[in-house]
Formats: sequence, C-alpha cells, structure tokens
Amino acid sequence: MSLDKSHYIGYSGYMDIESASTSLAGLAQGTRLETFRLLVRHEPAGLPAGEVARLMGVPQNTMSTHLAVLARAGLVTSERRSRSIIYRANLGHLRALTLFLVKDCCQGRPELCEPLVAELACC
Repeated sequence: MSLDKSHYIGYSGYMDIESASTSLAGLAQGTRLETFRLLVRHEPAGLPAGEVARLMGVPQNTMSTHLAVLARAGLVTSERRSRSIIYRANLGHLRALTLFLVKDCCQGRPELCEPLVAELACC
C-alpha cells in the first residue's frame, strides 16, 4: 500500500521539498492561483465545478484541467454530490505549505517573524 502524501501532509503538518515544489508549481499559473483563492473564500462549503468556471470566466473544460492540477498538487479536494462535483480548498495542505515556507524564517530570533505573525493574526 502506498502512502498518499496529500493526506499525510494535511493531517501531520509535515511537508518535504518535493511536496512543496509540487504545490508551488500548481499555484504558479494565474488562473489556478485565483481559483485556489476563490475556493479559500468559499470555505467550508466549497463550490460546484461549473460555478467555479462561471465565476472565473473560464470554459468548463479548461477549468476542469486547472482543478485537476490543483488536486494533484494536494491543494483542493473534490466530493461528488448528486450530479455535481464540489471543490474545496485543502486548508490543511495550505497550512503545511505556509509553515514549510516560513518555519526557519526567524532563525532562532522570533522578533524577525513578528510582523508576519501580526499580519496573519487579523485573518
């Protein structure tokens, strides 16, 4: 049985360089980045795939490709509800990616990260 990294990352908070690279590559395109941000704004309910395409002004087949890339990167999850597929941002994965990026930023000096933490606290 193989380990599904997206589940491992979401539950443990652990992320390695390969997973971080895959996630960042998934976001390294404008439509995908904006789609992910849209899904974050619609947590926890998520959005049907067709509604994501409509709100983004992208053809459904193109959006399907973008959502598949985001899903392979572990950034979104999908769930079938009747005839719709509901997409949600994987906030656990986002948390793990963010921690991976900033975990060593203070290098033992927490005052270096205080502005970042303060800005995130209002969220």
